[in-house]
Amino acid sequence: MAMMKGAFMRGLDNMIIKEIEKPKAGKGNVVVSLECVGICGSDVHYYHSGRVGNYIVDLSQDYMLGHETAGTVVEIGEGVTSLKVGDRVCLEPGVTDGTCEFCKSGKYNLCPNVCFPATPPIPGCNEEFIEFPADYCFKLPDNVSTREGALIEPLSVGFHAANQGDVQVGETVCILGAGTIGMTTLLSCKAHGAGKIIVFDLIPAKLELAKKMGADVVINSKETDPLKAVMDATDGQGAEKVFETAGSAVTIAQTAFLVKRGGTITLVGLSTKPEITYNFSQIMDKEATIKSVFRYRNIYPKAIAAVAKGAIDVKPLVTHEFDFDHIQEAYQEALNNRTDALKVMIHINH
Repeated sequence: MAMMKGAFMRGLDNMIIKEIEKPKAGKGNVVVSLECVGICGSDVHYYHSGRVGNYIVDLSQDYMLGHETAGTVVEIGEGVTSLKVGDRVCLEPGVTDGTCEFCKSGKYNLCPNVCFPATPPIPGCNEEFIEFPADYCFKLPDNVSTREGALIEPLSVGFHAANQGDVQVGETVCILGAGTIGMTTLLSCKAHGAGKIIVFDLIPAKLELAKKMGADVVINSKETDPLKAVMDATDGQGAEKVFETAGSAVTIAQTAFLVKRGGTITLVGLSTKPEITYNFSQIMDKEATIKSVFRYRNIYPKAIAAVAKGAIDVKPLVTHEFDFDHIQEAYQEALNNRTDALKVMIHINH
C-alpha cells in the first residue's frame, strides 16, 4: 500500500502531519501531485474556531483543511480523455450532482448537494496527492505557474462578484475590505474596465498593496468617515457599484449610504452575524439593487485566461510562503498576522 503525507487539524489551533494512504485514479478521475495550497479565510475560521456559519468541524477526529490548490497530473483514470500525465492543473472545488435544477440551469454553485473540500464533513486538500474528477481540473497554460494556479479559486470569487455587480467600463466602484477577496474583486473590476476604484480598510499595509494593484483612492476607515470620503470622491453622487468583502456588520450597513441612486450593491463577505440592522429606506429612495455572491460559477477558464494574458496579476496576493512541514506555522501566521499577511501559501511537492 503506497502512503503519503497529509496535514490535519487535531483540535483547535493545532495542525499535525501523518501518513495516510495514497489515492488511485478511479473512473473519470485523476490523481494530482499537489504543489501549492493557499490558506483561505474559511480555513482559518475552522482552524481557530471550529466552525463557519452552520458548518462545524467534528473535533473528536482529525480534519483536513485546504481548497485553493494546483499541481501536476500523475495518474489518469478510466475514461479520462481531457487530461494526460504531466499536465499542470488547478482544481475547482465544489463537485456538484449535475442533475438538480441549479446545475441544469448553469447556476451549479447553488447545487444543494455540492461536495466542497474543506467544508465539513468533506476533507480538504492539505496532502501530497489527491484524487479528483477530471472535469473539475483545469489545465494551466505554460506561462501560468501552479503558485498562480492555486490563486484562481479566490480570484474566481472576485471575478464572480464583478459579474454579479455588472461592472461597466468607466463606472465608479467602492470596495469595503482589502483582504484577499477584496483584492481579487479589485483586480476583477479593474479588468472589467471600471473607472475610479475606491478601497476601504483599517490596515495601512493592505491599503498600500491595494494602491499598487490598481486602486485609485484608498481610505483608512479608522481615520476617515467612509461616507464623506466616497461623496468627496464622487462629487456627492456615491459609487455606482459598491462591493462589501469584509463580512463586517458595520461595513454591510454602510453600503446603503455609499451607493449612488440607481446603483448596485454586491454582498461578498460572509458576516458572522446572521441579522444586521440595515437602512432599507436608503435602498428604496435610490431604487438601488442588492446582489449577493456564493462562491462562483463558470469562471475558471476565463480567470485562467485573464492571468495568462496578463490582464490580471495575482502574484502580489501571496505575502507569506511555507513548506509543507511547517504548515502549523503557516496557519498561525494566517491567524495572527493582521498587519500584512494577505495570502499565505503552502508548498507541498516541488
